[in-house]
Amino acid sequence: MTRALPWVVLPTFNEAENVERIASEIVAVLRQAAPSGFRVLIVDDDSPDGTGQIADRMAADQTAIEVLHRTEREGLGPAYIAGFRHALAHGAGYVLEIDADGSHDPRDLARLLAAVRDGDADLALGSRYVEGGRITAWSIPRRLTSRGGCWYARRVLGLEVRDLTGGFKCFAASVLEAIDLQSLRASGYAFQVELTYRALCAGFRVQEIPITFHDREHGTSKMSWRIAVEAARIIPQLRREAGPARPPEPWSVRRLPPIVR
Repeated sequence: MTRALPWVVLPTFNEAENVERIASEIVAVLRQAAPSGFRVLIVDDDSPDGTGQIADRMAADQTAIEVLHRTEREGLGPAYIAGFRHALAHGAGYVLEIDADGSHDPRDLARLLAAVRDGDADLALGSRYVEGGRITAWSIPRRLTSRGGCWYARRVLGLEVRDLTGGFKCFAASVLEAIDLQSLRASGYAFQVELTYRALCAGFRVQEIPITFHDREHGTSKMSWRIAVEAARIIPQLRREAGPARPPEPWSVRRLPPIVR
């Protein structure tokens, strides 16, 4: 396995209705975008609905798919950290995140990977809130809540990134290697804010790429009031603790025009 291989980390918990379709679409996209090889790592947190068993069956049929079973149910952040560490230990050159609920279009993985692989960015973010980005099938209250959360994080942390809470990303391996992953504290969606902030403070270049975000069709959202409270607590702590870390530079953030399909 060469250092340049991309790994897609796909955390799951009770996604039995989604995981097979999403993983299959990821494989189909990467066969075109990364013909020299890739891996899809499904990280399952002991889902009681059989998600892990479905993932195991897929891994038995497709060599590009691996499954990491976790007995702890600690939340999204720790699941991603476990996946990142596994991918880096096995020689990943690029590490990508994508939700397992169908919210992200796997076809956009190719654009995220290209932005980092071509040297335009160290971290590419699929963004709902730049020109060309959009959200489908969300109620007005949910849109306001999401935008308000992003505005709060941007204001407190002093960042120009428009979509700080999204979980559709591609990292150069060097970004994750430079961050002390075990020091990341958020378990919910604030994990995404913390990760991007740490990357910018370390001086890495970020590029926002417009995407269309779809509401899940199957299963239940993992969002809860506890996750919102965690974000409200952790984000100010990040700013206070930045200390000697390099402050984010405005030029570190670039935005791509929308894609026409």
